Amino acid sequence: MKNKRTVTSRRKFLKKSAINSVAAMIGMPLVFGRNLTYDMLPLVGIPGKSDELIVLNDRPVNAETPAHLLNDALTPNKLFFVRNNGIPPVNPDPSNWKIEIAGEAVRSRKTYTLNELKKKFQTLSLKLVIECGGNGRSEFNPPAKGNQWSTGAVGCAKWTGIRLADLLNDVGLKDSAQYLGYYGADTHLSGDPNKSSISRGVPIAKAMESESLLAWAMNDEDMPLMNGHPLRLVFGGYPASCSGKWVNKLVVRDKVHDGAKMGGQSYRVPCKAVAPGTKVKDEDMCIIKNMPVKSLITFPKTGATIELGQKLPINGHAWTSAEKVIKMEYSIDFGMHWKACNLEEQANRYAWQSFAAEIEFPEKGYYEIWARATDSDNNTQPIILPGWNPKGYLNNACHRIAVKVV
Repeated sequence: MKNKRTVTSRRKFLKKSAINSVAAMIGMPLVFGRNLTYDMLPLVGIPGKSDELIVLNDRPVNAETPAHLLNDALTPNKLFFVRNNGIPPVNPDPSNWKIEIAGEAVRSRKTYTLNELKKKFQTLSLKLVIECGGNGRSEFNPPAKGNQWSTGAVGCAKWTGIRLADLLNDVGLKDSAQYLGYYGADTHLSGDPNKSSISRGVPIAKAMESESLLAWAMNDEDMPLMNGHPLRLVFGGYPASCSGKWVNKLVVRDKVHDGAKMGGQSYRVPCKAVAPGTKVKDEDMCIIKNMPVKSLITFPKTGATIELGQKLPINGHAWTSAEKVIKMEYSIDFGMHWKACNLEEQANRYAWQSFAAEIEFPEKGYYEIWARATDSDNNTQPIILPGWNPKGYLNNACHRIAVKVV
């Protein structure tokens, strides 16, 4: 059992780190910050982020974006969701940032500064969706442990950086290379410098995809600290936990990476379908790789009221880990009949695709608008919750909004 001194020291460390993070993110001292108690810190908010984000947790910081605020073609930086596992670094200096490439499956161990990455390798920008593997967790029953995300742990931004493949080719990969793992500069919640808050990874084939980036800019600006400034990974089509933030070390492994939150139940689902509420052994859980096809109605906000005879325009986005979304539909009669939406082409693979439609309602009353997407692998969103799993991952059930016709 921890003694009182240990607990007090930890709380002092977390308070100091939180105050320093707030000061760094707003670019000025937090006057009288010393007077804040540990329990008052959640009231400060998330600097650099809109107050309209819904905060699910403050240690670590986790906040989602309401669906109606995701209507933009690209998610504004201030509205992009936050999923942290530890305490972000305080005031990181891009001019002195370094990243080490190591591991048993690299031919040469190298370290690069951020400036060297920008000068040595081709810079490119891609529009990529990042989505938390637990997005939609709040709908599972029996409830699954973890942040109770509704629909807003997702966003699509323009990311600027270099292809990870170019960097890995520069250090050289051995034939034994199987997995790429990352380490970041965030601090474990315990304050122990020897512990990683999260250290996940992807198969080497995913790391070498042309859309896999090591990025330093977001929507043509420095990305917010809470989203990984000054350097992060971006893997479209995989859980956001694979897209490490504040990255300062990459390791090329000759086996599945075994960093923090790669084992046990973390970011894993049962290898075979189980009944709701089933306890599943760790050895019967499989690592999540590709995210499922999904869509979101972003306009109007649920609860809209219109008059009979008035057409209601709807907008939204659809995304997938497959090549692209090929069909988008809506229903107003609880899934009995479906009509096509206009679906835009994607900017590049792993970008979301916007859709739109105009809906007429036959009579006055309460309606639900349901949306479902189908991708190029012929995967279609389910109407109800997909397979239950202990951690509440991969919910891609049809999104729905309420409308009242008067």
